Order: sequence, then structure tokens, then C-alpha cells
Amino acid sequence: MVDEVQGTDAQTGTLAGARDHARRQAGTAGAAASSVPVGGLPDGVVGAVLWNEVIEAGGYTSRRLPRGSVLRLEDTGGDACVQLLVHNAIQPAERLNVADTVKVQWQAYLAQGALLLSDMGRVLMTVVADTSARHDCLCGCSTRASNTALYGDGGASGRQPNGRDLLALGLAKVGLSRLDVGPNVNLFKSVRVDASGALHFDGGVLPGTHVELRAEVDVIVTLANTPHPLDDRLVYTASPLRCLAWLPPASGAGAGAHDGAAHDPWRASTPERQRAFENTEAHLLGLAR
Repeated sequence: MVDEVQGTDAQTGTLAGARDHARRQAGTAGAAASSVPVGGLPDGVVGAVLWNEVIEAGGYTSRRLPRGSVLRLEDTGGDACVQLLVHNAIQPAERLNVADTVKVQWQAYLAQGALLLSDMGRVLMTVVADTSARHDCLCGCSTRASNTALYGDGGASGRQPNGRDLLALGLAKVGLSRLDVGPNVNLFKSVRVDASGALHFDGGVLPGTHVELRAEVDVIVTLANTPHPLDDRLVYTASPLRCLAWLPPASGAGAGAHDGAAHDPWRASTPERQRAFENTEAHLLGLAR
């Protein structure tokens, strides 16, 4: 009997065989990692649509978004776990600093109004809407070793890819490297710390919840959709994630509009957040000179 490796070699030993083998991969987990959603836009989306994509389990993506744009991430099936990285698109050495995001705001549990801060004390994105409030700033993402131990194969090209390798692939699409993969935030999965310091993972299902992030500078957003590192289910599980970004009209109002400090409910919600916005605006003025 021809073994699996020899059988593949036989199939791809000619140009026609290689072509046919590649075409047969359509419909596999890797080939179905993203798609354009069918149907209209959700309520409240007003302005120019910049991005509309669905990321399946084991998928990843990256996108550059302009200042003022709003990104809605929707957990369509209630069981997604989204690893999020954010970089300053103008100077990518400035990136999301999860430790400062937690420390400066005196809060480890993100919700509406929270800021995603860089290590320069500036705001990269603001959480302007959140129907989930189930996010994790503590645990990072899975690795090849952790996924291999749980599922038997954790490689980026396998059927149970790990979060860290997928984030590296997403950054490579925009010219960055594995060195640019810093600590990430996990969206749609909750981890709480009790009085003893023990971590408690909550993987409960909440279909249709979403979070909206407003870009305060030009950003590069990188996402992977893989199981949480504390999720011990033996089946690799993550429901589809819808990514929708738009640029509101300059004169628009509401949570999704970037209409200046005077109308921004998040800017002065705490002294620390106001200072972070001031740092960001000083930086933007410097770039404009």
C-alpha cells in the first residue's frame, strides 16, 4: 500500500497533478478561513464601509484603518475567542501595551469606555460599544507547543493552528515580523482573578455579542480566531467572527463618530484617560507640523 506521504508525492509529481491537488483543497479548514458575509449591514453603520469580512475558526487577518474609523467585531455564534493586536500604522514600533492598558486605567477587565493604550501613554483605540464585556487581558494566546499538547498538531498550517503563529502571519502581511507580536487582548472570553490569585476561565456562549473599537490614530489591527489558552476542550472550537469597519461622516454624532473632544463621552471619564487623549493629540499635532 502506498503511504500517505508517498501518495501525495505521486499526485503532485506533475504540473497537472499539482494543480488538481491544490484545487481539491477548496473547502478544507485552511481554505475557508475568511469570507465576505452575505446580507445587509447592521443597524447603526453610517458612513463609508472600509472592511467587511468573516473569519472562521483558525483564521487570521490584518487591516490598516484610518483615525476616526470604527471597527465592529461580532461573535456570531457566541464561542469565538479573538486575539487582538494593535499597532500605530505611522510608526509600528508603537503598539498595544496590555500591561499599561490595565495599570493606567486601574482595571483589568475591559468594557465600554476602556482605552487600548500604547507604551507611549497614547490611545490607539477606544472601546465605544460593548455588548459582551467578556474580555481577557491576562492570559495571552496559545502557542504551537500548547496546541500540539492539547490537539496533537498546533502548527500554523495545520487544522488546529495556534494564536501566536497566526498573529505573526497577519503581521507579515503588512510588512512586520514575529518580533512585532507583543502581548495581546482576548475578546469574547472572560478570565477573572479571585482573592487567592487563581484564574477562572468562563467560556460560556453568548451568540451575537459585539464590541466596537474607534481608532484614535491610524492603526494596524491584527486578529486571530482560535480557542483561548485556558479552554481545555479537546475539540478545537471557535465560532465565526464578523469584522466590519466604517468611517463615519465627519459631522456624525453618536458613539461611533469621531467628532472632537467636546462631544466625546470617554475623554474625561477619568483623569488618566484624559491625560492619554492629551498625549495622543500632542503626538498628532507634532506629525502635522
